[in-house]
Amino acid sequence: MNAPLERIQLSQTAKDQLTKLKRYTKIEQWNILCRWAFCRSLAEPSIPSPVPIPRDSNVELSWRVFGGELAEVLAIALKQRCVNDGLGTDPETLALQCRRHIHRGIGYLAGDPNLKKIEDLIRLCDLSSLE
Repeated sequence: MNAPLERIQLSQTAKDQLTKLKRYTKIEQWNILCRWAFCRSLAEPSIPSPVPIPRDSNVELSWRVFGGELAEVLAIALKQRCVNDGLGTDPETLALQCRRHIHRGIGYLAGDPNLKKIEDLIRLCDLSSLE
C-alpha cells in the first residue's frame, strides 16, 4: 500500500507536547512517540476534529521514518479507519486524517495526568486495564 503522505510536519504545539513526553518516557525519537500517539488516536472511537493544524515547527518526519517496520500496517489501519468513519480513501483524505490522528494522539498522551514514565505508556496497551 502507498504511504498516505510523504512527509509529516508537526505543529509547534505538538513539538512542545512531544518534548514533554520525551522527558517523561525517556523515549528520545520523535517517530516512536508519534507512532504511539497515532495508535492512541486510532483507538478512540470518535473522528478527530476538523481543525486546521499549522505546520509551524521544525519537526518533520518522512512516512518511512514515522512508520518504520510498521509503515504498511499503519497505512492499512488508517485506511480502514477512514472506511469505518465513512470518509474517503483518496490520497488527500488519508493524508489529512493521518495528520489529525497523530496530532490528536499527541495531545491525548501529553494531556494524560497518569502518564509520568514509560511504564505508564505501556500500561495504555494493557487491554485488561480497560475492563
